[in-house]
Amino acid sequence: MYKFLIQPILFLLEAEKAHRFTAFCLKTAFRIPGIKALCRWSFSFEHPSLEKEVFGLRFKNPIGLAAGFDKDAELINELSCFGFGFIEIGTLTPKPQAGNPKPRLFRLKKDQALINRMGFNNKGVENAVARLQKRQSKLIIGGNIGKNKNTPNDEALSDYLQAFETLYPWVDYFTVNVSSPNTPGLRALQEKEPLLALLHALQEKNLQKTKPKPILLKIAPDLSNEQLDEIIEVVLSSQIAGVIATNTTIQRENLQTPAKLIEKIGSGGLSGQVLKDRSTEVIRYLKENSQGAFPIIGVGGINAPEDALEKLKAGASLVQIYTGFVYQGPAFVKRITRFLARSV
Repeated sequence: MYKFLIQPILFLLEAEKAHRFTAFCLKTAFRIPGIKALCRWSFSFEHPSLEKEVFGLRFKNPIGLAAGFDKDAELINELSCFGFGFIEIGTLTPKPQAGNPKPRLFRLKKDQALINRMGFNNKGVENAVARLQKRQSKLIIGGNIGKNKNTPNDEALSDYLQAFETLYPWVDYFTVNVSSPNTPGLRALQEKEPLLALLHALQEKNLQKTKPKPILLKIAPDLSNEQLDEIIEVVLSSQIAGVIATNTTIQRENLQTPAKLIEKIGSGGLSGQVLKDRSTEVIRYLKENSQGAFPIIGVGGINAPEDALEKLKAGASLVQIYTGFVYQGPAFVKRITRFLARSV
């Protein structure tokens, strides 16, 4: 029903307006008695073989919702009814920021892909905490943190530490985002020396806590093998919990969408089916060259249940979806989990 009725209606709207409309509809629908239970019954599938323990956390299944879909933790209670094993909120910055000028989110329907240049638009970490304090869902929640656009890179650590401290009591793990292509200069923080300094400082602060929480690093798919080797060194040196591979790409290769339309859309991070092979390559490279020294969350191009299994076999402990959820609809997680249960 989603692909033949709901998606065509949503796709009549601009992508960002469709996202806001969907959020409004979810909020409204879940006020109706019984909808929550009906949604959970319709879209969730649980099986003992799907349960996994990764970096000290117990996941009911390995399928998560990637950061960006619910930036401000507005839909956690609703989205938890769609079968996810975990949800990652953010990217959150210390101060609220509007993000880049609109339009900034575009569909490439022929490629089952999206291009976004959102620019860390969010209401600020304290706003998200106010919602997290009232959440009803017990689902594992990750907090994706970044720096404000106007914060220079040499002062970025202060932003990350502030976001970490504010969010710490309310999430189960952290993701350090230095790989978005939509904040000027951010990806420079992926270079070895600044990244080491950032992660060492965060982990030092983390280890001072009574109960340290897993810290993950989210990396770009556009890194060379030499840069991936450095990522492995940084992760091992800083002793953070693991890596999320990968963020969106700045590449525009192998697209079916006409080149003129791609040029008209302009800059931004590309996500979706076209990213599947590269993200899997990165997962496999990290797994093999680190000798499985740390867990990996695989994300990028999961548009079918088989794609999730491929990433798990390549070395991912967990996977996340976003663009596939947009194109495949609310039953997508259940399709994946049932497929994985049969494939064990």
